Amino acid sequence: MLTLLLVLGWAVAPRWFTDRSPTQGVPGQRFRAPGAGHPFGTDQLGRDVYARVVHGASLSLRATVLALVIALVAGALLGLLAGFFGRWTDAVITRAVEVMLSIPPVLLSLTIVTAIGFGTTQVAIAVGATSVAGFTRVMRAEVLRVRTAVYVEAAILCGARWWRILPRYILPSAAGPVLALAALDFGLVVLAVASLSFLGYGEPPPAPEWGALVADGRNYLGTAWWLTTLPGLTVSAVVLAANRLSRVLEPEGRNG
Repeated sequence: MLTLLLVLGWAVAPRWFTDRSPTQGVPGQRFRAPGAGHPFGTDQLGRDVYARVVHGASLSLRATVLALVIALVAGALLGLLAGFFGRWTDAVITRAVEVMLSIPPVLLSLTIVTAIGFGTTQVAIAVGATSVAGFTRVMRAEVLRVRTAVYVEAAILCGARWWRILPRYILPSAAGPVLALAALDFGLVVLAVASLSFLGYGEPPPAPEWGALVADGRNYLGTAWWLTTLPGLTVSAVVLAANRLSRVLEPEGRNG
């Protein structure tokens, strides 16, 4: 929890944690090992790696949140329609979801981001689109369960229209497990965003995205291990902390 709060603070107010520039370096301080002046060392241009990690949190978390919002909204909408209307609507959406699930997520993300272009927003769209299928399946299952409730059947018999039934009766009862899935997927989405950034599909240099920081240090592993190791450990810590938090929240989401 403290790890996530710290990273959130980095993303919201990076200047509170470092006063160094993430893009401007000092040539005379190239490849400085981690120490008191530079906790994460410096890179090949004399830039402070800690400052780049701190400022990169806003880019990486923004992409993560945007991807989760896209997956949550689109998946919930498709699941609502499939579970409530059934018949051909359910058949079409279910077949589309099965096709998406049959494609490896990384391959699908690469295909989408290659089609729409490179950048943080494009990476978020690609990762979010890849995650839609899982949210759709969970929402559809919950809608099928809630749809047989007495109060929903009573609303249908009273002549209530579907656009009133879905947001008023079904969505509040079915939203809990979907929100729990969003918490569970947070760490996976952080890792997916970092992976695409590592492959060069994120913002162009000198943007300090976490995945790009790991990629930039690959050529200097023998002489400057901290360039790859410390940003990589930061990503790992965030993913592990998110997974730990999601396990704590999972029972509450299922009971919601």
